[in-house]
Amino acid sequence: MKAAFIEEHGNLKQLKIGQLPTPKLKSNEVLIETKFSALNHIDIFIIKGWPGLSLPLPHVIGSDGSGIIKEIGTEVTQLNVGDKVTVNPGLSCGKCIFCLSGKQNFCKEFSILGEHQWGTFAEYFKVPEINAIKIPDNYQLDDAAAVPLTFLTAWRMLTTQAELKEEEFIFIHGAGGGVSSATIQIAKYLGANVITSTSTKEKMKKALELGADYVVNYVEDPEYNKYIYTEITKKQGVDVIIDSVGKATFHSSLRLLKPGGRLVIPGATTGPISEIDLRQIFWKQVKIIGSTMSNQKEFQEVMNLIFLGKLKPIIDRIFPLENIIEAEQYLSEHEQFGKVILKI
Repeated sequence: MKAAFIEEHGNLKQLKIGQLPTPKLKSNEVLIETKFSALNHIDIFIIKGWPGLSLPLPHVIGSDGSGIIKEIGTEVTQLNVGDKVTVNPGLSCGKCIFCLSGKQNFCKEFSILGEHQWGTFAEYFKVPEINAIKIPDNYQLDDAAAVPLTFLTAWRMLTTQAELKEEEFIFIHGAGGGVSSATIQIAKYLGANVITSTSTKEKMKKALELGADYVVNYVEDPEYNKYIYTEITKKQGVDVIIDSVGKATFHSSLRLLKPGGRLVIPGATTGPISEIDLRQIFWKQVKIIGSTMSNQKEFQEVMNLIFLGKLKPIIDRIFPLENIIEAEQYLSEHEQFGKVILKI
């Protein structure tokens, strides 16, 4: 099969297009003929590698994908050859106490598709049956590839972790990312007052069209936190902040929270190490909450809303598989608004 893969860690130039064996199924797995895949920042992290990451090489990257089932394992009972599907990229053992109690993303063996198992940037990929979900016949396969990782991450952040309530103020850093564009929609669906930031007037317009109530330009106004605090929240502060930026914004996010506010951390794109003013935590009695991926229940919940048309993935650009390096470079420059997709 044709695939995008690495044979060693390094920069984007390590990505190659070539032929690899089609994955062989275990009894509980399905083989999917890939139609579309979606890029995520984890692709770049895996290409670079990190201490402790040991992958059998060559390795196929890619966490999101949609397509048509071509083969099923002997124990598969709910899916059939020919079904149109997309997938939950969160993989777990399915047997431990966490998995059996519905906390799959706490499993010691939890990983993301394309991280420790070959991913979706190939003509075929495989997942356990439980990770595949049928999509309606009238639902587009490119949209189906753009949904899972970003929407399941955003849904868990806002519902399970932050417990976002109607009329609360939420601030989402960086409107252009895939998770952020999903978070804006979900927060508005839940009835919150949505504030977000971005870097261009074009992206500001798109964020407003997506449902944001207030959009600030952090390039034109580096002191945007003062505007949010004084003008938008009338010196009350923000109830919930979603900060996946990390080092560059963590301190200012803490200061912007109102007493009893919640700061949710789903990532750290500018770096994982940041100084903390502990007084901002104990004096205001705020909560700092981590969030990663979702469990199967949360995945099913958000996918039902997607298929009902209540939420919609935003696709920025579609690249052919052969242009994978250009696509990943485009993602790394943060030029996109929404998801970057590969057509396989």
